[in-house]
Amino acid sequence: MKNIISLLIDDFHEREIPTPLPRDASAPGLPGKANVIVGMRRSGKTWFCYQRMRELMDKGVEKARILYLNFEDERLLPFSRRDFQQIFEIYYRKYPAFKDRQCYLFLDEVQLIDGWDAFVRRVLDSERLAVFITGSSSRLLSSEIASRLRGRSIATEIFPFSFSEFCRFHGAPPSPQRFGSKTRAALQNLAERYLEIGGFPEIQNIDPDLMPRILQNYVDVVILRDIIERYSVHGTLPLRALIRHIMSAVATPFSVNKFYNSLKSQGIACTKNSLYEYLEYLEDAFLIYQSRVYSRSERVKRVNPRKLYVIDPGLLTAMSLNQRGDRGAYLENLVYMHLRRRGFKPDYYQTREGREVDFILDRVDGSRERLIQVCWEIKDESTRERETGALLQAMDELGQERGLIVTWLDEESPDERIKVIPAWQWLLS
Repeated sequence: MKNIISLLIDDFHEREIPTPLPRDASAPGLPGKANVIVGMRRSGKTWFCYQRMRELMDKGVEKARILYLNFEDERLLPFSRRDFQQIFEIYYRKYPAFKDRQCYLFLDEVQLIDGWDAFVRRVLDSERLAVFITGSSSRLLSSEIASRLRGRSIATEIFPFSFSEFCRFHGAPPSPQRFGSKTRAALQNLAERYLEIGGFPEIQNIDPDLMPRILQNYVDVVILRDIIERYSVHGTLPLRALIRHIMSAVATPFSVNKFYNSLKSQGIACTKNSLYEYLEYLEDAFLIYQSRVYSRSERVKRVNPRKLYVIDPGLLTAMSLNQRGDRGAYLENLVYMHLRRRGFKPDYYQTREGREVDFILDRVDGSRERLIQVCWEIKDESTRERETGALLQAMDELGQERGLIVTWLDEESPDERIKVIPAWQWLLS
């Protein structure tokens, strides 16, 4: 094992570190805490680490002060907890001058090795090493990190490309200063494409005929590796039925009781508790996100239907029988994920009369509206009255001076208290 570890260290220091597309996320790098990079499979966690390595080298850190090991490399098998100590013995034998200097340790898929958490805690306590950990969501869930590392970690969630990153990848300026007709047309075209294929890095320049199959495979791997294998789920028919329902009815109120009754009418055996568990598993695997009704009462939140969103619009297209889908729901999903990327966990709001506003933000700054409505277009009079009426009513109930409506292309506001902005422009804000 010593010879293999030595070879892998030398191989890493000899080869060129890839130059990935710069991501908007950042790892804070707090002293004494491990940086844990989490997110759905294939969203770019390893390449985010390459970006961090590049940033360190741009600041003058010698490449030799960066140590990277990928525990999915079959040459490291079998690797036991006793072998962890050999990493330091070999590394500091190669670079004895670095023993008293700040170095950087990147461990990819380290959760595959039993005892990794004790090793990381010891490193934080005894070595001058900043630690970065990435791992597949099936074995390194955000809910487990705090308990395993006992508060010695801080997590960074990596999503598929945002629209801004999508624009950069495809050569468009992500933050234009002016929105003339040429810029508008280009950004609207990119937004249309983004709504269709999404932001998973691997599929950006792939054959369109292969794209749905690859994205469907992502979902299959989540089902197999992150749920079935991890939680020993038997009888996957209700789980797959749940995923199909979510993909086909994204951004709509979801009731476990109603879905349970629907399965029962189809002769599919499943318990309500199992459905609640499946939702938790899918959320832990970063495939879906749940939004609840806004209320200070936990009981009210619990008894009201939740709304479910999917991590990437490309998955919706790939999993839908209707390739165009519900455009308004897809747009709402896009807005929700943009808010999650910005650190919000929005609920939806119901007025006293039962009218709904899509998002209420859990925090707000001086320049951001707290209430956000999403509508594909508001040209139709009845649609405009419904969407703006609910928003104005919620604003009055909550004492909000301004509200926001995100549309696909519309910009004209029906009320001076409401700002209307097209999605392609809002997603760049």
